[in-house]
Amino acid sequence: MRDVYDPPQGDIRVLHEDHEILVVDKPAGLLSVPGNGPELADCLIARLTKAFPQVLLVHRLDRDTSGVMIFALSPHAQRHLGLQFEKRQVKKFYVARVAGALEPAKGSVDLPLAVDWPNRPLQKVDHAEGRPALTDWRVQRRGEGETRVKLSPKTGRSHQLRVHMLALGHPILGDPLYAPETAADHPRMMLHAEELRLRHPDGGAGLNFRAKAPF
Repeated sequence: MRDVYDPPQGDIRVLHEDHEILVVDKPAGLLSVPGNGPELADCLIARLTKAFPQVLLVHRLDRDTSGVMIFALSPHAQRHLGLQFEKRQVKKFYVARVAGALEPAKGSVDLPLAVDWPNRPLQKVDHAEGRPALTDWRVQRRGEGETRVKLSPKTGRSHQLRVHMLALGHPILGDPLYAPETAADHPRMMLHAEELRLRHPDGGAGLNFRAKAPF
């Protein structure tokens, strides 16, 4: 059972704003979009709407993940950015702290994922019914009982990084769903969307947005 939803308060840090896009640093513990029920109404897009009434969703980050999120400020931008995500043209880079000493120094996880229906919202590796999912990883450093790793998902499946790291035997520390035994020792899930590379919807110029991991 998950804890009562108690999202962090305070201002949302804006990384970039222009006539077509808004880029922010989402805090951990805040839903990207509303959940089911009035108690889950407080979310990132609802807060942004107060200052940017025209804001439109493009992609999501899990509640417990922090980091770079891009929103559209026009229907054209939403379509343009949505196609970039759909065609896997957007490059995404995450930082995570995982349990144990991850070996070797780099590699890939190619395991199909599907909803674990009896245990929703959990996902699972499912070779029969799962959708293809691919994640590249590279070790940044190893510490006492843990590894700091850079993750680059090539697909955008729900909970992809969390399930792929678990499948390697190195779950993300502080993950309340897939490594609850580590949650007491960490103030949050140690997963952060550090960098997003894509094309601007007005003219196609290459853009690179970064927000340093807070852990």
